[in-house]
Amino acid sequence: MHLRKVTLYPVKYPTKEKYPFNLKLVNETQDVAFSTPVTFFIGENGTGKSTLLQAICLKCGVHIWEGVGRRRFEFNPYERRLYEFMDVEWISDPVPGSFFASQIFQYFAESLDEWASATPELLKYFGGSSLITKSHGQSLMSFFKARYKIKGIYFMDEPETSLSPTSQLELLKILQGFSQEGHAQFIIATHSPILLACPGATIYSFDHIPIKPIRYEETEYYRLYKDFLNHRRKYLNEP
Repeated sequence: MHLRKVTLYPVKYPTKEKYPFNLKLVNETQDVAFSTPVTFFIGENGTGKSTLLQAICLKCGVHIWEGVGRRRFEFNPYERRLYEFMDVEWISDPVPGSFFASQIFQYFAESLDEWASATPELLKYFGGSSLITKSHGQSLMSFFKARYKIKGIYFMDEPETSLSPTSQLELLKILQGFSQEGHAQFIIATHSPILLACPGATIYSFDHIPIKPIRYEETEYYRLYKDFLNHRRKYLNEP
């Protein structure tokens, strides 16, 4: 465990009209406590899971890797500023970390390949071969196994994207193993009922305002998947 708590300050927000400061979540949730090495953020799309995840990440001083910038139809000067209006409380000293999102991983893998053309030894850290020569799922698992061995705090935004159920189970074992060793803390936004089964993890539901912790069996993902597997015909309108 490294991060103990995050505190938001809605009274200091520069606006209540623009994203992300217009989200009900960030106006009615004051504190988010972290009491277990693995914490999940869950909820419907648009509830603010990724928004809060990225803001905490930035406040912790962790770089969010980005690809080539593109022009936007409408520029929002407040889009990345939520972290300026929160505090983070560490258990001891701040630690380094990383942010993972599947949609930006390809940029990292391509850059790594370019760096390795000058310094091939870099690839030893990721299993000895280029990440872009592997399948997307294989390259992700190589990255997870190498990166999360290091002491730090790790933010993941829907890591189950592009992972097969078998690979999700493998990632689940990685989360469980490295968090139990005491050097890694994970904060993860996900829709995966497989990852949510991580023993001892805290699950925060963003479908409740303010957000609140719920049990695995109370999650909509668990209930829906279980009901579908047991009664799939009713979802497919079959007799």
